[in-house]
Amino acid sequence: MPGEADWVAMREVVPAATATARTNAEYGSKDIVVASLIPGMLPALHRTDGVIMVALQTPSTSGDPSRDVAAALIEILETEPGTSLDHFELPGPGPRLQDVLDTDHPFEVTVHEGFDFVVPEGVEPEPELKAALEEFAQLTIPTVKVPGVEAAYWCRMGAREFLRWSRTEDEEQLLDALARLHAKRESGLDSDARFIGAFRSSGLVVPVWELARGTEAEEIEGLLGPYQERLVAALAVGEPLNADERRARAGIVSRQVTLR
Repeated sequence: MPGEADWVAMREVVPAATATARTNAEYGSKDIVVASLIPGMLPALHRTDGVIMVALQTPSTSGDPSRDVAAALIEILETEPGTSLDHFELPGPGPRLQDVLDTDHPFEVTVHEGFDFVVPEGVEPEPELKAALEEFAQLTIPTVKVPGVEAAYWCRMGAREFLRWSRTEDEEQLLDALARLHAKRESGLDSDARFIGAFRSSGLVVPVWELARGTEAEEIEGLLGPYQERLVAALAVGEPLNADERRARAGIVSRQVTLR
């Protein structure tokens, strides 16, 4: 799917973000808003102003997130404005997002500090909803999308800063490339931003770097282009891993976690 790395990042590492998408002609060619999360953990929402919203982070999953989100989207498309999808049965086989969306439509992510995006512009939320939005906002991890590259997200967890970069390369090839860089002590973004491992979600690998304490998102923007070039060069190497690279790869894999 277009923007696949960002779809996975929004589902796994970005607390509050939205992106625009469009259904295909079979499903009405309607503009929709894809949200990382809708407060109340709602799968989907039809706002009072007619905007259709569907969430990627939900409490229940069938194991096929593309099918789950598509089913919620199809259901909410048939509702009246002001409807929320409070109860959602996990779907069986059926259309997936690739079957429902116009895949030529760009998928561009906007990261938010809170969840006010669920309320139509110019509308004052009811006190109960306002309190819920504030509560969810307090639980979010400060996150910034780093410009210039696809699906790279800076975040601050307590007193520590990290970069999590969702990648679309073949998993085995990417792990080999990271191992080649790690064996040469080139896996860090620079001397102060060390590569600490990766996790796997929805078939993609998301490498993670720990940054120097206090590093802001804009301070690493200039590092990602050169690192991308080093990684692309490592991906192009066709020779088998040497002994040092195999040890480096084994260390990366031993720390890898799969998120479902």
